[in-house]
Amino acid sequence: MNEKKFYRLCRINELRENEGRRFVVPASDDSGNEVEIAVFKVKDRIYALSNICPHQHTALIYDGFIEDGCVVCPAHGWKFELKTGNQPTGRKGLDSYQVKIENDEILVAAHSKKINW
Repeated sequence: MNEKKFYRLCRINELRENEGRRFVVPASDDSGNEVEIAVFKVKDRIYALSNICPHQHTALIYDGFIEDGCVVCPAHGWKFELKTGNQPTGRKGLDSYQVKIENDEILVAAHSKKINW
């Protein structure tokens, strides 16, 4: 069984409450790809989501605002739940990534997106 690889992002105190921050990390699946993620600290919880909005593939989720447990994409207003990445209607939205906290450091395991054309 393959164990997930976690990558260090930053220290918890480097994130501001209710503001996103963009990171690019290697994919944890050894694909050789990089993954662009948006990380948020809300009520002292850390969330990591894909930074790429599925609407028009804009890489702006980190710049969205927090409202009712969701991040709102600044480009066109699409909402995504911080916990799951799904839209409030339950439809699939953004990938959500596993986060660990070790010694006040934020670590994330981000898988690469498999696109089927």
